[in-house]
Amino acid sequence: MTATPETPRVSAVIPAYDAAAHIVGAVESVLAQTLAGVEVVVVDDGSRDATAELLAGFGERIRVIRQPNGGLSNARNRGIAEARGTFVAFLDADDRWHPDKLARQLARLESDPALGFCSTRTRVEDPAGRLLNHWDCPGDEALLETLFLRNGAVPGSGSGVMVRRDLFARVGGFDESLRSLEDIDMWMRLAAVSGYACIDEPLTLVVKHPGSMSRNLAVMRAAALRVMRKNRHLLPQATRGRLWRAGYASVLADFAKWEYRAGQRGRAMLHLAQGLALAPLSRGRMLLGLLAAMGAGRTL
Repeated sequence: MTATPETPRVSAVIPAYDAAAHIVGAVESVLAQTLAGVEVVVVDDGSRDATAELLAGFGERIRVIRQPNGGLSNARNRGIAEARGTFVAFLDADDRWHPDKLARQLARLESDPALGFCSTRTRVEDPAGRLLNHWDCPGDEALLETLFLRNGAVPGSGSGVMVRRDLFARVGGFDESLRSLEDIDMWMRLAAVSGYACIDEPLTLVVKHPGSMSRNLAVMRAAALRVMRKNRHLLPQATRGRLWRAGYASVLADFAKWEYRAGQRGRAMLHLAQGLALAPLSRGRMLLGLLAAMGAGRTL
């Protein structure tokens, strides 16, 4: 699709559910972009708080789509369907963008037609603004294979990625049957049909809320394994078995660490043992190191 004066080059899609505490900051970070003419589409996914009233304050600077609550993937898919831009960028309601983010991503994608999506290095903070982590760009290896080995390989994920909108006609929308990791599922499908780029600057800000990981461990574990099984066929046949085993072991190691930190030490040890049974030599060493740390009671 070629942008015309009536067609914005970029549409920003923001799903929002009971987001009154954060939505103004998210929308303002889009309106502050140095890239001119960005279409802002907010999907109010059945909010029961003051989200609608706060969005109304932006007037005609944004488009608000109101719908009954359908979940995050459903709201993103509605945003894609409503968006008019050649490119779509996603932003969660409690996250923020650096003013140059969209301009930098658009320039990168327009420089190479083979690139279908682009993310940026990401700064991770707690709600008080304290730095928790940086999510870095992946290396030069094939992204699809990297996603199987490391689910967080696309930094920023649901708030960091810009996609050519016409690619959704090829890969479909976000999987509305998934309760978690629906973004990883989408990046796997996109990586199978298009190139990927990452801007190596922290242009995306993600806010992590306390306790959110431990409350959802069971849901995330089930989703991680389901996403891997669903997309296993996308891997090169020659390396499919090896990558599947290594990826499965990596997921088990991640959950063992989270479970250990959440005080679920029995489950952590079980998942480490299962990972060791699957892991190739290099990941086996990593799992053994985690096992030793747990046995010594060290912080992971």
